[in-house]
Amino acid sequence: MSDEITNGAAAPANPQPAVRMQVLTQYIRDLSFENAVAQKGLPSGEVQPEISVQVSLDARKRPADHQYEVISKFRVQSTNANDKSPIFLCELDYGGIFHVEGVPEDQLHPFLMIECPRMLFPYVRRIISDMTRDGGFPPFNMDPIDFVALYRQEIARRVQSERPADQPLS
Repeated sequence: MSDEITNGAAAPANPQPAVRMQVLTQYIRDLSFENAVAQKGLPSGEVQPEISVQVSLDARKRPADHQYEVISKFRVQSTNANDKSPIFLCELDYGGIFHVEGVPEDQLHPFLMIECPRMLFPYVRRIISDMTRDGGFPPFNMDPIDFVALYRQEIARRVQSERPADQPLS
């Protein structure tokens, strides 16, 4: 009998390898900030800023074993609610190189698109906050992002786009 007993239970015959994730590096791939107010002057009338945030994610395998590059792209745009005139635009592509082991192949894509961006998000949030402050505006502290919901929306969008237009939704 070679199975170890732990807390009164037999260890599984084929234990799953432990998931191991390590951030090898992270970096700004591209960054831009446009201050429309400085370029065109203050909008006439009262300013009521509206801020929209767009997020997209990408992941790819690197040549080294178990290494993946994950890129988070953020577009933060502020417009005046009254006349829709632009106030500022901040665009950031932020990347990370991850070493990932022990994740089953069928779960690797969601892992890369959810857990890796979740690890990078605090740094992205800080960069965007600093950029808006350094651009002459109050720092924009982005709300946390639900990467699980974002992943599900993208999967649903892909399924919808692959479905023929005349096919009903089930």
